[in-house]
Amino acid sequence: DLPGQARQTRVVSIYLPCAVPKLGHSAWQFVSPGPDQGAALGADAKLMRVPAFATRVDVEPVEAKTATIIALGDSITEGAQSTTNAFRSWPDRLAERLAAAHLPWAVVNAGIGGNRLLHNVSGPSTLARMDRDVLSVPGAKAVILLEGINDIQRSFSADPATAGETITADDLIFADKQIIARAHAQGLRVIGATLTPFEGAATYTPEKEAIREAVNQWIRTSNAFDGVVDFEAAVRDEADPKAYRQGFTELDHLHPNDKGYAAMAAVVDLGMWK
Repeated sequence: DLPGQARQTRVVSIYLPCAVPKLGHSAWQFVSPGPDQGAALGADAKLMRVPAFATRVDVEPVEAKTATIIALGDSITEGAQSTTNAFRSWPDRLAERLAAAHLPWAVVNAGIGGNRLLHNVSGPSTLARMDRDVLSVPGAKAVILLEGINDIQRSFSADPATAGETITADDLIFADKQIIARAHAQGLRVIGATLTPFEGAATYTPEKEAIREAVNQWIRTSNAFDGVVDFEAAVRDEADPKAYRQGFTELDHLHPNDKGYAAMAAVVDLGMWK
């Protein structure tokens, strides 16, 4: 038995006796040479992005009513370009809000950098990992789905390796409908999240922007989801809705920064979880 408090940080130590290939999803972890002695991290430990061996810790709640929200997405859900190891992704900030409001919901961050709805890239596609990352999670009762921007980015590519991976808005909508149907079959609610802006990113083109806008319009108006979180509205520049608001992104115009992630979490209506 290992008791803990809400949002308490856990350290899981893993000893690797030999070199390993870089497979699957990577995450920021402390790495030090030599065998682990079970002590606190030494001065030689370095924070590095290396393969994730431990992907989830299951915790038994003290209250029977406690349920879990799965934040299903890509690097924007994982928290890329937020302050490293500071737990400032939008799922982290949402967990803070739920705890402060004393609502009996836990949040699992199932964001994988580079993930796509329809094609494999950094591990399996969203459709392919539904069983592992959503439906098999103990206590899961709801999903917030923020996926599709990587599918859009990699469309219309001149690279022969990805030339067949161009998608349409209808393709992404069809994938979302599959996720909704599979989640509903297991009794989970699905909250649709609008795709955030990316004008100014290296991959941006007007034809890709048209797909993003069409998908967002469907998310907002189709009534296919059990609720909607308008992340785009939370972070967009009102004078230029195709781009982030000034101060909400720093490096690539694709990922939010700490301030942008906080704005995303703040727009989630806590009334949905009461």
